Amino acid sequence: MSSHKSDFPILSQKIHGNPLVYLDSSATAQQPLVVLNAIQQYYEASHANVHRGVHELSARATTLFENTRKKIQKMLNASHAHEIIFTSGTTSAINLVANTFGKNFKPDDEVIISEMEHHSNIVPWQLLPVKLKVIPISDQGEIDLTEYQKLFSSKTKLVSITHASNVLGTVNPLKKIIEIAHQKNIPVLVDGAQAFPHMPVDVLDLNCDFYTFSAHKAYGPTGVGVLYGKTEALQKLPPYQGGGAMIESVSFEKSTYAPLPYKFEAGTPNIANVVGFHAALEYLTNIGMENIREHEKKLLEVATEKLNAIAGLKIIGSAKEKLGVLSFTLKDIHPHDIATILDREGIAVRAGHHCAMPIMTRFNIPACVRASFGLYNTVDDIDALVKGIETTKRIFHV
Repeated sequence: MSSHKSDFPILSQKIHGNPLVYLDSSATAQQPLVVLNAIQQYYEASHANVHRGVHELSARATTLFENTRKKIQKMLNASHAHEIIFTSGTTSAINLVANTFGKNFKPDDEVIISEMEHHSNIVPWQLLPVKLKVIPISDQGEIDLTEYQKLFSSKTKLVSITHASNVLGTVNPLKKIIEIAHQKNIPVLVDGAQAFPHMPVDVLDLNCDFYTFSAHKAYGPTGVGVLYGKTEALQKLPPYQGGGAMIESVSFEKSTYAPLPYKFEAGTPNIANVVGFHAALEYLTNIGMENIREHEKKLLEVATEKLNAIAGLKIIGSAKEKLGVLSFTLKDIHPHDIATILDREGIAVRAGHHCAMPIMTRFNIPACVRASFGLYNTVDDIDALVKGIETTKRIFHV
């Protein structure tokens, strides 16, 4: 796959006098020009509120908004467009499920998660009266399926699991995880924030009950997220928020609620950024999700080999199935110092606990540096990273 870097205006700049090398796509991906243009065009020609007006601008805005829903349905291979709920992000989507599906949880009920979860798939459950059962992971960063099966009990209400780790890059064996849960009649929610932008996702093939992801990690705007849910699962959930658009009728005595998906979309949505997200999805589709996956696999192979050759550097996680994520430590140099020096070289990486503190505890480290790849990255970017790490070693005399 040829480089698409020129499609992204932000990547043409220099940082501290050096060409920008952006290796932080796991935190947020950059946006191609087609996305920026789509948002501007919406504001210039079609801006109005959706679903509420009979005038032309409202009709245009509604069509653009709903076209994004249909596009997501197609990309996920969901059965119905009404199974696609717009939220403000993955975090919001998980909280929606936690506060509706989990509304009747009792203090001794249980939700199964894993050691590799992002905080957004830990804290929402802790805010409920529910007990967390945690699937351990190996030194390679892989789920222990044998131990997973032992965690189920009569109190288990849900399995909530990440598709791919934002720190380790591990791609979990979701089909097997979901199959085991369904054999016990337990539904499964998947945090797909790290997976959806980097590989094909088929919710019917996975057979998950819920799937969540964010637009901004998929080369779209911030402030937009998606909750996919099976129709029968969503219909059982009560409304999450009250307000305009989510109602059928309102009186002072009683309100009735709109059908799916609008029951969960109270108030004016982030219309412009949903429209912009459609352009991002079209962009990804035109490149091909399989092509993106293969491109990033090759980058991961090259980067793993080159970083493993650096004395004193230790990569965290070596799962057989990984996305383009490499987290590492370097001797006893603090990750923030490494990231600061790399920034002076124009290289953007992430340093810290990556909103996954239990992983830091599992690997007995306070923090680590993370380089994460996107479709716009090249082998030259990896070479720049290696050079920047060597510069860091010289500065610290290690």
